[in-house]
Amino acid sequence: MNISPHKAFIRDTLAQLYPQADHQAIAAKIEQLIQRWKPKTQTTIPLDQSRIWMIAYGDSICAQGENPLSILHQFAKLWLKGTISDIHLLPMFPWTSDDGFSVVDYRQVDPHLGQWSDIAALAGDFNLMFDFVINHISQQSRWFQGYLHGEPRYQNYFINADPDENYSRITRPRTSPLLTPFTLKTGETAHIWTTFSADQIDLNFREPEVLLESIDILLEYASRGAQAIRLDAVGFLWKEKNSRCIHLPQTHQVIKLWRAILEEIWPDCLLITETNVPHQENISYLGAGDEAHMVYQFPLPPLTLHACLRGNARWLRQWAQSLEQETFPANTTFFNFLASHDGIGLRPVENILSTEEKAFLVSEVERKQGRISWRTNPDGSQSPYEMNINFLSALSEPGEAPDTQVARFAAAHAILFMLQGVPAIYYHSLLGSENDIAGLNASGINRRINREKLDFATTHQALVTPESRQAKIYAALTTLLRIRQQHPAFSPAAAQQVLTLPDALFGVKRHHQTEEETVYGIVNVTGASQTLFLPVTGTDLLTGTLFNGVCELAGWQTIWIHVKAQPEA
Repeated sequence: MNISPHKAFIRDTLAQLYPQADHQAIAAKIEQLIQRWKPKTQTTIPLDQSRIWMIAYGDSICAQGENPLSILHQFAKLWLKGTISDIHLLPMFPWTSDDGFSVVDYRQVDPHLGQWSDIAALAGDFNLMFDFVINHISQQSRWFQGYLHGEPRYQNYFINADPDENYSRITRPRTSPLLTPFTLKTGETAHIWTTFSADQIDLNFREPEVLLESIDILLEYASRGAQAIRLDAVGFLWKEKNSRCIHLPQTHQVIKLWRAILEEIWPDCLLITETNVPHQENISYLGAGDEAHMVYQFPLPPLTLHACLRGNARWLRQWAQSLEQETFPANTTFFNFLASHDGIGLRPVENILSTEEKAFLVSEVERKQGRISWRTNPDGSQSPYEMNINFLSALSEPGEAPDTQVARFAAAHAILFMLQGVPAIYYHSLLGSENDIAGLNASGINRRINREKLDFATTHQALVTPESRQAKIYAALTTLLRIRQQHPAFSPAAAQQVLTLPDALFGVKRHHQTEEETVYGIVNVTGASQTLFLPVTGTDLLTGTLFNGVCELAGWQTIWIHVKAQPEA
């Protein structure tokens, strides 16, 4: 009997992951899940220059007494439609800590936000990205409570480890203990694996039933309108004794399995891995084009911030040029961003910025009322791993003229928008917010400095007031985005060449071969006027003015030169 390549791949992967298990039985259960969630029709959504993501929580925009998801939808129709194509909804499930990343029930919408019908309504107007927080689950979840109470189904869902063993090799993203003691129904103490916190209980993917649960949830998310699914903290998924417990081969196999199953029934559903680690480790999740469709471009936020604060794009340019030496799998790309619900990571620039330059960033963030988060190294020392600050506040000088603030912020985002990949904007960046010091102090949680909930009416009023900071930033960013969306040279499929320019400037050449379109994007990363020499002739897409080889760029100015014909090499 012939077996389909799809079924053969599932069977072979299961044999590698679970050599002692009944592979045929597990494969049969996976096939049942595929048939259960298989859609009647399939849609086609191209990944091109029109795709722009906004990152937000379900209650990022609020109105008293109103359903937050409904309010977000109203706000999105008013202010995002026509510019933002995709909304990344941060975890919208019942939770107990970490602002949503300690999930109680993967299959329910947090009733404080709304219900699945609200998600369906939003999905009718925007493509959605869901968070798949499957490395760990809340200690208040049904699964973990069942484990503590001795229910047979859940006894292998979690990792009860020996506290006397040596865990020094394990990569630690936090300073909290790796093992957390819990009292079982029998009165015994279990030391449970908790990579991120005592409330975030790691799931045991060595148990096939956990894999089956994950597949069921993944397919439900796709059926509920997820056009993309973010795999949170996925690098830590599989645990093996005497290993670093990060980026293990089995983790990559699980992702390949998820990808293969999705492609069978939801081929347009994109997977994106959240692995905030040095570049080579990060891009390993693209596999051979058979794992993630996209990976986060984690060096971009700290390097763009560094370029604008130093007034020197040398480090940003050298890093971007280094990407040109690499070959990435077909139909994969980068998820580019400057700010998110998390802070600005420093691990991705470990081999790019010197200790002195990283210390400069840390001191600047602290000077501007930001906070620094630390991690424990294998030798017991601690290193800064994340800078917690609003990106506008990080870029700005206290008390400076608002127009300077806006110009610098727009320059940073012009870099984001012109680089190869797809751009994502955090809602606070698009809407011109600053540090939420009150929220930080009230909670004692560093990341709350950049997670303020915005009132619908107040935000709307600011955006319709042309002289407000929020309106100016919104106008500057959306103008850039609308122009970007009209030009295939900004497609993820378009080639990129980083230009060798003076350190005060950062520039790239983007070329779409099929559409025969070329755009040169150059940004002045200083507040002073700079002369640009470039041997091309074209039209600036932002102003309509002709460019004929030389021009003066004002402080923080961006120019996107549209060239009709290719210049001679």
